[in-house]
Amino acid sequence: MIKGKRIAVFGFAKEGLSAANYLGAENFISIIDEKTKDELDKSIFRKLKNKADFYLGRQLPKNLEVDIVIRSPGVRPDNLQIQQLIKNGATLTSATKIFFDQCPATIIGVTGTKGKGTTSTLIYEMLKTRSDNVFLAGNIGTPALDILGQVNQKSIVVLELSSFQLFDLHKSPHIAVVLMITQEHLDWHTDVNEYVSAKESIVANQSSSDFAIINQDFESSKSYANKTPAHVYFTSTKGESNGVYVSGGFIKSKIAGSEKICEISEILLPGTHNLQNICASAATAKILKVDNKNIAKILKTFKGLIHRLQLVREIAGVKYYNDSYATTPETTIAAIEAFTSPKILIFGGSSKNSNFTELGKKISSDKTIKSIVLIGVESARIEEAIDKAGGFGGRIKREAINMQDIVALAKSEAAGGDVVLFSPACASFDMFKNYQDRGEQFIKYVKLQK
Repeated sequence: MIKGKRIAVFGFAKEGLSAANYLGAENFISIIDEKTKDELDKSIFRKLKNKADFYLGRQLPKNLEVDIVIRSPGVRPDNLQIQQLIKNGATLTSATKIFFDQCPATIIGVTGTKGKGTTSTLIYEMLKTRSDNVFLAGNIGTPALDILGQVNQKSIVVLELSSFQLFDLHKSPHIAVVLMITQEHLDWHTDVNEYVSAKESIVANQSSSDFAIINQDFESSKSYANKTPAHVYFTSTKGESNGVYVSGGFIKSKIAGSEKICEISEILLPGTHNLQNICASAATAKILKVDNKNIAKILKTFKGLIHRLQLVREIAGVKYYNDSYATTPETTIAAIEAFTSPKILIFGGSSKNSNFTELGKKISSDKTIKSIVLIGVESARIEEAIDKAGGFGGRIKREAINMQDIVALAKSEAAGGDVVLFSPACASFDMFKNYQDRGEQFIKYVKLQK
């Protein structure tokens, strides 16, 4: 336990608050954020349990000295203010590092460009069929330090881990789950190579007694098998593997002998990308000896997470899906491919420096897309990518300036049997607070339709 130290928490959001609360009773806390007090969430100040000095919205005093700097996930380690504190004698760490150092439980870590939340939750639900001493935390919502006082040596912790959290981690979980890895957060990472390598710590510090579950269908993901001494089980939706895979209409496993786990037609989650998540979660459950019947029970009843291909409502035969969590072109392509019905696609938003070439090709070639509603500052770049791919034969709507207009436009294009798919492929900050606000507004205005 860390005691009697001068600690600077850099970044005052959910994880920064958690670190300040966890360490505040036994240490001297300073909270640093480049946002002003007016720009920060007001409720977060009410949740702070201990006294702290604040340095908000301005340069730090050059002579400020602390023993430890805790980097929040959104803050790069090479931030100039962090580097100044290190120059003044501070040691840099993170809440994720502290959790790995102090956690007595078995840790399962899940990372990937998309699917982390769904896979982490599926693993959690499958393990809960066997024991109540299971915890779900990390990037998915509950900061890891919030549960540290509750876990023991017999606990299992499922952690969703982002590239921000893995960036400078020097320990690895007992079971590392590597999902699809493509491109993401290029507004934060210097390039794709940094993004991919940032995640490598999930396997790099494993031992031969650990396990790595790796999606073999993506070359970037598959390369992680060469970076770990752990026992590797591969997953696949395209062919047979030594772990869990899709074949002949079934989820199958070779982890404890050749077995059929569940018929795909009985699974509620739509789309090939969700089959990838399902294979990874089932492989984890098999390693930890969860019965097949309990794995199948979860797969037959799990309806998915909010803002991830969430069926909001059916109106006059039209199904409305909220996929606001889709902030990359790859995840929107996966959402398009999840449905064979005619589609009205709503997408666009603020920039993450994504490459829209493949999405443009998909929209140009996919004849199930009837109309598209383009929104946000990235709409011009997206339309340029579509034009370069050969253009779009359906209707393009560009007039929407708020969510009420967006939903109304999509509804006007839809007929019975169609799917209205809200899968933005972009960040949300040009029109909305965040992806949750964006998704909640979509849900609200869909439910108001008659």
